[in-house]
Amino acid sequence: MASTLEKFIHSLDPRALPRVLQIQSGIYFQGSIYEMFGNECCLSTGEVIKVIGFKINKLIASICENNEVSRVSAKVELPLNFPGLYKVVADKTPYGSIEEITRKVSIGPARFGHPCFYSPEDIKLARFTIKNGEQITFNSVEEVNGTMAVNCDVVRNNRSHSFTLPLSQEGKFYECEDDQIYTLKEIAEWKIPKCRNRIVKLSNTLHMWDSSNPLPENFDGCLILTPVYEVQAVMKFRKDIVHILSDLDVEVKDITDCYDISSFLQPLSLEDVFERTSKEFPMVAEIMEGPSGSQKPYNFLYTGKEIVIYKKYQATRILASEIRSDSPKRHFLIPMSYKGKFKRRPREFPTAYDLEIARSEKEQLHVVATKAFDFPHKELFSVSVGDQFLVQQRQTSEVLYEERKKVIDVFACEQILSDTYKKVLLPMYMEGDFVEVIHDKKQYQLSEICKEFPLPFNVKVSVRDLSVEEDVLAAVPGLQFEEEITDSYLLISSTSSPVESWEIPVYRLNMSVHLLSKKVQTVVPPATKTTVEEISEEQYYMVRRYENQTLHPPPRPPKKP
Repeated sequence: MASTLEKFIHSLDPRALPRVLQIQSGIYFQGSIYEMFGNECCLSTGEVIKVIGFKINKLIASICENNEVSRVSAKVELPLNFPGLYKVVADKTPYGSIEEITRKVSIGPARFGHPCFYSPEDIKLARFTIKNGEQITFNSVEEVNGTMAVNCDVVRNNRSHSFTLPLSQEGKFYECEDDQIYTLKEIAEWKIPKCRNRIVKLSNTLHMWDSSNPLPENFDGCLILTPVYEVQAVMKFRKDIVHILSDLDVEVKDITDCYDISSFLQPLSLEDVFERTSKEFPMVAEIMEGPSGSQKPYNFLYTGKEIVIYKKYQATRILASEIRSDSPKRHFLIPMSYKGKFKRRPREFPTAYDLEIARSEKEQLHVVATKAFDFPHKELFSVSVGDQFLVQQRQTSEVLYEERKKVIDVFACEQILSDTYKKVLLPMYMEGDFVEVIHDKKQYQLSEICKEFPLPFNVKVSVRDLSVEEDVLAAVPGLQFEEEITDSYLLISSTSSPVESWEIPVYRLNMSVHLLSKKVQTVVPPATKTTVEEISEEQYYMVRRYENQTLHPPPRPPKKP
């Protein structure tokens, strides 16, 4: 049965991809050139395309004055980077089952991927009963004892209770009110269910309004957002990926079940390649879609280029951030093969507890106080700005608190006076600011720092890496090495000039290839060239989130008595 491309994409479950579509009719029935993002394609009646992906490209916003959804005054087109912060209005139409929710609502590991629902009726489970109106948080979808289910939790008396709901669970499930605020891009990616619109309210007024702004001046009503998708597709006789907007006026028919899908080129993402077994490497591939932009060192990865993929592996990187008080900071992933040298820079410690974390057996920590702190207990030392201390060790001490003796955690230090040292005790809950005093003038290799000092650790480049044309770290006034991470990489080289090979990150490079049946001339890769990778703020938080899933959080600092 034929439907418009827009209707088909709005109802398509991403888990059902890829799908083969046949063009039925539309304004392009004679066959005409359609151009989008620099890609031209001819969509004629009878043409067959394979849809391999889709994402929201822009939003059509219906403007509702005075928050009345039934009164739409105008429709405007909004790009995903349109400024402003928005509150999501809870959808009043219920979902009929857990399966419908998983099909239409984004559920995933990201912080926006935990939608909340409630049922107007009690739901009886094996262990306990979910009460009517109780907020249920959906965390992930997975197979449990051979049955697909959603991992959920409810909070009662400040305690979280986890359980699973099978996809077959029926009932009425309403969306909970959401008090968070989001950008339009975040709403587009996480908060617009399939086959539904999304109503939002502007949370903050736009500071700069001009005539080019599509929204009315001083607008405080609500918007009904309808997504327009960008469809990624493969055509029968093309080697690149074409991009089509879902509001294109054509009708399509899903013929996946009666078509040989293998007759199309098979685009593979870098994640798909990485999932192949080690025995399948090395392999020759042609790039169907290169990384966006021309960022170095990946500007040689353009559409149509043939590459050799030698192997997949995990590699260690040091996650580092620029030291600066204002934002945004720059973030880097530094390979262990980096050949520059570093000098130490003073670290800052916001509490006495941070001194305990930074303390090492290798050297005594010397700090100076930059904030005064008075204590009501005579057993403890009151700190003045400029006081210098040599950090010793953690211990306990008795203090008199409301005429009762109380044992608290303290830090034993030596205060540096003009001609002597004085033993003092600082409480672990102290909210003072300390800055490290550096006596070490040595220049360190990256591997030496990782071996000898605990992270985080502050440095600056003293000798740049002479093996690369441009060392991006050399221009940064200060760096904080935050943690050592392990990431996934593919080792590749060009088939035409295999002089050197490159490591490319699997999860941060948006690139598609298709495999060729050519033999690899040399199984041994040429000399590997690793580079410092500058990552975006979003990528930085993704790296830290995935890395920290395997780490146990540090204990909480002691509370003030």
